[in-house]
Order: sequence, then C-alpha cells, then structure tokens
Amino acid sequence: MLKGKTALVTGSTSGIGLGIALKLAQQGANVVLNGFGEVDAAKKEVSALGVRVGYHGADMSKPAEIEAMMAYAQAELGGVDVLVNNAGIQHVANVEDFPVEKWDAIIAINLSSAFHATRLALPGMRAKNWGRIINVASTHGLVASAGKSAYVASKHGVIGFTKAAALETATTGVTVNAICPGWVLTPLVQKQIDARAAKEGLSQDVAKRDLLAEKQPSLQFTTPEQLGDLAVFLCSAAGDNVRGVAWNVDGGWVAQ
Repeated sequence: MLKGKTALVTGSTSGIGLGIALKLAQQGANVVLNGFGEVDAAKKEVSALGVRVGYHGADMSKPAEIEAMMAYAQAELGGVDVLVNNAGIQHVANVEDFPVEKWDAIIAINLSSAFHATRLALPGMRAKNWGRIINVASTHGLVASAGKSAYVASKHGVIGFTKAAALETATTGVTVNAICPGWVLTPLVQKQIDARAAKEGLSQDVAKRDLLAEKQPSLQFTTPEQLGDLAVFLCSAAGDNVRGVAWNVDGGWVAQ
C-alpha cells in the first residue's frame, strides 16, 4: 500500500516508534529512523522487510537538528510522505517541585518537535496532494494524572495542534491525526514497573497488574504492533476522510 513512499518516524529505535516503523515498512514504505536507542538493531529489523532504511540522530529538542533531519530525508529518500511524530520523554513530580529544565525539555520534545517536523513536511505533502501526519499523543492528552503536569500539558497541546493542522489541510489529500495510547509495555513503562516492584516488594506480574488496574480496565497492555496497525489504517484509503481525530487505544481508560 505504501510502496514508493517514505515514512519518517521520530523516536523510532525502540518501543512504539519502532513498532509503527515496522508496520509501515511491511506496507512497502521506505523508512527514516530517529532516536537514541539501539540504532543498528532497529535498522537491521526494518531493512529485513526489504525496504530502504535511513537514520538521522536529530535531538528533537533542537529545531536546527530537526531541519537537518528533514533535509536528510529529502536528499536520501525523496522527502517525507508519512510523518509520525512519536518522540517523547517523561518526568514525574508535583508542580511546585517540577524542575524547570525538565518542563522545558518535555515541552520541546513532546510538543514543539511535532510542530517543527510538521511545518517542514507539509510543503512537500501539499505539492504531491498526499500525505499522512500521525502524532503519537497519549491518553494524557485527553485526561490528566497527578505528578505529570508537563507530560499532560504537552500531550493536550499535541491534540490541539493536530486539530488545527487538520483543519488547515482539510480540503487537501493530507490528513493529520493523533493516536492516544494508554499503557504500552515500552522500555519507559518497564522502568516504572521495575521501580514499583522494587519499592513494594512485588513480583513483575503483580507490579504490572497493579499498574494497569489503576487506569486501564482491560488489564492488558496495548502493543506497539497494534498501534502500528492503526497507523497503517490511517495511511490507507479508508483513512482519507479521517481528520483531526484523537484516537484512544487505552483498554477503556477514558471511558470511565
């Protein structure tokens, strides 16, 4: 379905980003990876699907590096047809204790990077009259949790940005949407499980269940592969008129 097109996925050397990149590659898309994880392993996994794979190590908190990444995608793979803004970081603290530098970094990477990558991708997409921009937000773009003010603010911002950009492209072949995962068993979440297990003297299984039970009624983690399949749907003809949605994949989290 995506043969001959190029997908750029930020934060894609592990976790959700890599899961989405693999699913897009299965549909024939060439892929530009980005991130600070196991780069060689990620490139090998994607290239095994028979597509061209590039990598750019842009720090997504730095606009100049994002510009360099987008220029790389243009030079090496002919531009960006599918942009997945996935890069994200987290820090937990109450507002009065929240380190200012952590706030600034979270807003820069989780929110501002989506703006910078999108503004640079849109001219090429408009010229082709086809494009897909998929912003990986979070259930925390729809509801809040204590101790996560910067993350919640950034993800609410991503959803607002998604809606505005979708309206600006509504009469074109470019769509802009957001995916809002609940708990996904990524390396970032595994660290939270490990910390809970160590602090409370729990087994991994009990720590996982307790974490899920706080928010996610299904008591099941969403997988990166499931999110990748949703991204593929949004890239399909069936997604041509899906515009400005915040699609939660959260086991019933926000239904409560």
